[in-house]
Amino acid sequence: MKRKSVMGAIMGDVEWRALIAARLAELEADDARGREARGVVELDQQAVGRLSRQDALLSQSMAKAATARREGERRALIAALHRLDAGDYGHCEDCGEEIPEARLTLDLTAMRCVSCASG
Repeated sequence: MKRKSVMGAIMGDVEWRALIAARLAELEADDARGREARGVVELDQQAVGRLSRQDALLSQSMAKAATARREGERRALIAALHRLDAGDYGHCEDCGEEIPEARLTLDLTAMRCVSCASG
């Protein structure tokens, strides 16, 4: 499916698929960088003070939360790829109208047009 954008470019399934694949690769790279931060926090009393351990535990918790957010985005991107395969990508799941290319560019996983998303 080809769609004419506001700026005159034509975005087709191949281009959307490439954008989604690039974002998935970014998420994988972010996961690789965050693996160490999610690791077990050393609780050796001799190695670090109490505040340092608390800071390490907080950092670990934030890294786990970031991982969970990335996993949610990854699932949404994979669902977008499935919609591309089914020919439904770029159409609002509520009203069936086309989702503007500008909205999809900002959020590759958008499933609703602005009208339906705003309630």
